[in-house]
Formats: sequence, structure tokens, C-alpha cells
Amino acid sequence: MRVSKAMAAIGMGACALVAAAGAAEALNVGSVDPVPPKETGKAVPVMLARGLAKVIVAQGSDPLDGGTAANPYYGYDGDGPMVPAPGDTPTPTHRVEATKTEPDKNTYLVLRGERGPAAGYDYGTHFVFQGHEGGAPGFLSRINLDADGAHRVTLMASHDVHGNPLPEYDGSTWDPFAHRLILTTEDGTIAGAYEATANYPSRVSDLEKVLGDAAYEGVQVDSRGDLWLVEDSGGAFGTVNDKAKQPNSFVYRFIPRNPANLDAGGTLQALQVISNRSGDPIVFHDGQADADITSPDVRALHTYGNTFRIRWVTVHSTQADGVAAFDANALAKQAGATPFKRPENGVFAPATGFGKFVFTETGDTDADSQAGAALGGFGALFEVSQDGPRAAQGHLRMVIRGDEMHTGFDNLSFADRNTVLVAEDAGDTLHTERGRFDSLYAIRTDVSYANGAHHPVHVMYVGRDASATIDSALDDFDGFQNEGDNEVTGIHVSDGNPTVAGLLGVKVPHAFEPGSPWRVFVTAQHGDNVTYELIRS
Repeated sequence: MRVSKAMAAIGMGACALVAAAGAAEALNVGSVDPVPPKETGKAVPVMLARGLAKVIVAQGSDPLDGGTAANPYYGYDGDGPMVPAPGDTPTPTHRVEATKTEPDKNTYLVLRGERGPAAGYDYGTHFVFQGHEGGAPGFLSRINLDADGAHRVTLMASHDVHGNPLPEYDGSTWDPFAHRLILTTEDGTIAGAYEATANYPSRVSDLEKVLGDAAYEGVQVDSRGDLWLVEDSGGAFGTVNDKAKQPNSFVYRFIPRNPANLDAGGTLQALQVISNRSGDPIVFHDGQADADITSPDVRALHTYGNTFRIRWVTVHSTQADGVAAFDANALAKQAGATPFKRPENGVFAPATGFGKFVFTETGDTDADSQAGAALGGFGALFEVSQDGPRAAQGHLRMVIRGDEMHTGFDNLSFADRNTVLVAEDAGDTLHTERGRFDSLYAIRTDVSYANGAHHPVHVMYVGRDASATIDSALDDFDGFQNEGDNEVTGIHVSDGNPTVAGLLGVKVPHAFEPGSPWRVFVTAQHGDNVTYELIRS
């Protein structure tokens, strides 16, 4: 019943999306609709909007340049074969298939003089760096866009400067002040962020003493050298609302004492939203998941047209609190910061003086969530507005509210002045419930989505490759550890400028324009683990 309704919704929504193509007029692309549904045992190809084409820049079976026995391939660890052998049966101590590494957030840089494991080889000047979300040990890779097949992807690091295995990574960005890549992990029980040099071999070290233990995922750098971090820490399910999660994640800002040396300490702050109803901060209530899930303030946050006052509250200061490890999420709750339903990533709106920060909220990714759209069950896109990157206060508004067919908002990147590309991570359960895989959408921040006035434009439908289809089927059996359906992730629009002038948010991007230095990268995570560059066809 649910699938048939979802298919009907797709059919009705197709005309609306095409009619709304003007909402992404600056991109000059069509809309991918209708799309094939999810069906058991069937693979579905990647589909792109009219005017776009895809180029594979790396895929799972690519051997790693400088790879190890543990990390031999871009998308596969060395703990088993790529395909289970006939009759081989997994046990708690025996894996019959290799663990897939799941490359995540892309960071594109134009660098000169970079080297690799092959002495004397010219690795070129154009690179895409990625942390990998799956496998063990985790690792940092570099796609060498100018290189041949044998040197296409370099293993930059799988251990930190102390010889410890790296964790799984989710987010990444380039910090031109510290001249380091910033990598994040959503483990929550270990250091939430790491810094890594861009040269080979990369030297990786954690930032635990200044950023704490946290489930950080999104990370960006502003014009003052501050880090803006977005946390993905799933909350508790309610007792009554057993398909909905309590808001439990925060948006942070770290102000370093010395932007060129993050390890020197600084102040970690978290976003606090003021209730229009009571005038008090909207906060977390320990042990009251149901109350928070159905809170009037949570409803108000997800209501079109509402604007809220915000301010930043101090979570931790190395000068006052020292450098011992700390739980950032717990301290954010103590400080009265405002929790959201898994706000996974954020970016600065271009040419706003870093006065606008747009972040995604994933939601519950379950069609049966009792929160529904009105209470954030399907997530949202929010915008923080303030006078400058270090302003103490400002305002928050919702740009668009998710629904069953547009939800799981995750990675995002601006494609032009007002159009943000938003990747969807709805998850296998919701894919099945609604009969539709993940997509990449173009969403405008300068129009109203209330009352159906505009609709997201469907730029890419990731479908499901054959490898992910097999993983989805094997997921029902014990011992098969790989994820199922493909996920759109890592959307990244950049001209690769590694200086402060190249920070995302300084200039207006010009994605898909002929002759433009702005390039667009996106990954179909899980399955074949393919990273694409999207180009004008």
C-alpha cells in the first residue's frame, strides 16, 4: 500500500518538479523525473538531469597507489575477496567478503609539487581528498585527477603520527590558515576531528583537546579561521513515539587562539535558539524524549515563515577548562544549546561576508515517524544569519521542510549565488517504504517553499548499482557486513583555490558553466563506491 502511494506521489510530483525547473534557472538543467522505483533484486542506473553528464574519477576496484594489505583498494579493504566464494559461509571470525570503505566528503584542491609513493612520477596539480566512512583501519585518500590508472588514487595515511589506526571519517574540508585538511568522524566516543597535511605521506593528528569527543560530520572554515562544525548524534527513540528520535545534535563554532595552529587552543561554542513562545532557550530534556519530539518549539522550528533569535553559548575553553578530553555533546546540553534532529552538514552562503550559514537536518528517515514533516521527522534545511562570522547573535529560519519523498538531507554545496545542491541519505528502510532511492536536489535559498509555491529540482537520481543490490540482499543474513543501497554523498563545488581567497563562501560559484574553473564532485557511496565529476553534457 505504502509503495503504491509513493509511486503515485512520484508521478504527480514529476510534473510539479519540471514545472518548477525555473527555480534552478541559473543552473540551466532539467529535472530527473519520473524515476524507476526500488524493487527487490533490481539494479537501477544513475540518472542525471537534462544537460548534465557524469565522468568516473575513481571507483571501488581502483588499486591504491601505495596501498597496504589492510587497505589495498579505493573501495575495498583487504579482509576478504570482493565477491564471496561459492559455498563460503561467514562466521563471527571469518569474513567471506571484503569490507567496503565508503569514500565520503570530497575536498577538491589545486596544488603544485605534490608527490606520492612513485618516485619521480608527475602526479599533476588537481586532487580530490576523501576520508573513508567504512572499513578498518580508516584512511585518507587522494584522487589524482591528472594521473594514469596505476597512480589514480593514492593512500595518503592509515595511521596517525603516533602509529594509531585512523578511525572512519565522514567530513572533510581544507583550512588555508592552518594549511591542513580537517577530517571529522561521527563515532562520538573518540576525538571528533583530526587535522592532516596535504603532502605525501600525510601526517594526521587528532584535535581532541580543543574540539573534544563528538559525532562531528560537517566542517567548514570561515574568513576569521574559525571552524564551524555540525554534529550527527542520533537521539533516543520515544516510548510512545517509538519511530521518532529525540533531537540530540548541535551546531558548533570553534574560535581558535591562533588560526594557523589549531592545537594552541581556543573556545568551542554551540548554537542556542530562543523560543518565540516562551522567550527561553530551546533545550534538551534528559529522559523526556517524547516531550522533546512533540514539543511546540520543535513544531515552530519546522513551520514556514518563522524566524528565531539565536546566540552562541560557550561549551568549552582551553584557557579556562584545560586540555583534558571532554564530551562536546554533553557540555552543549549543560550550556543550554539547542538540539536538532541530526544536522549533518553546513556551508556558507557565497558572497555574504560569511554572515549566512546553511545547514541540513536529516530527520528520522522512517516513513512511520510519529514526528512527521511538521515536527522534523523528515528533516529540513536551515539558515543562520548574522552580521559576521564571529557575531554573538543573529537569526535562524527554515528554508525548506523535508517530506517522505525529499528527506535525509545530508551533504550540500552551493552551485551559484542562491542555489544549493543537497544530497539525500534516506536509508534502506525508507527507500523500501517509499519505493525510491536517494537523489541530489537543487534548492533555492531565495524563494519560498511554503504551500507548494516551489519544489526542489531533481538533479541526480543515484539508483542502485549491481554490487549494492547484492549487498542489500545479503544484508538479511548474519555475517555480511556491507551496507545496502547506494547513497548520494560528498557533493562538492569548488574551484580548488587553496588560499584564504578560495574559501567556500568567498566567491559566487559557477557550476556547470562552460570554461568555469568550478568543478562538481559527488560520490555514490556503498556498492561500487564510485566518485563522479558532474559536467555539462
